[in-house]
Amino acid sequence: MIIKVDDLQGPEIAQLLTQHLQHMASLSPPESTHALDIEALQQEDVVFWSAWQDDELMGCGALKRLNARHGEIKSMRTVDAHRRKGVAGKVLQHIIVEARGEGYKRLSLETGSMEGFKSACKLYEAFGFSYCPPFGDYIEDPNSVFMTLAL
Repeated sequence: MIIKVDDLQGPEIAQLLTQHLQHMASLSPPESTHALDIEALQQEDVVFWSAWQDDELMGCGALKRLNARHGEIKSMRTVDAHRRKGVAGKVLQHIIVEARGEGYKRLSLETGSMEGFKSACKLYEAFGFSYCPPFGDYIEDPNSVFMTLAL
């Protein structure tokens, strides 16, 4: 698998992110849905990676700069056909390595508190993320959990 910085111009990425946004909207009420659309992912403070095997998209993830020492993991998604193959773990590991290389001291994330998000929480726990209070512009929300990792 090759993980590379992506400009979000390809149709495969557009399709995957559309599915991601639709899935997030189906699980969370609008006020608790914090997934970024393509335009938001193309902002200067975000780096977006896609994971490929040959010419097949396998997944994606992004890192949003909160400040010079703190980043937020965004848009973690695996293509349905590649779930349970370790794609998300490889993308997450790549993001952690890149964040360390950029001098970040902390990574944080927001995800849902509902049953549909339990496997994501288990993945983050396996990488050493722990639960924390809201960070950045987030507020307490029964539909969200917040996690952080000191680098």
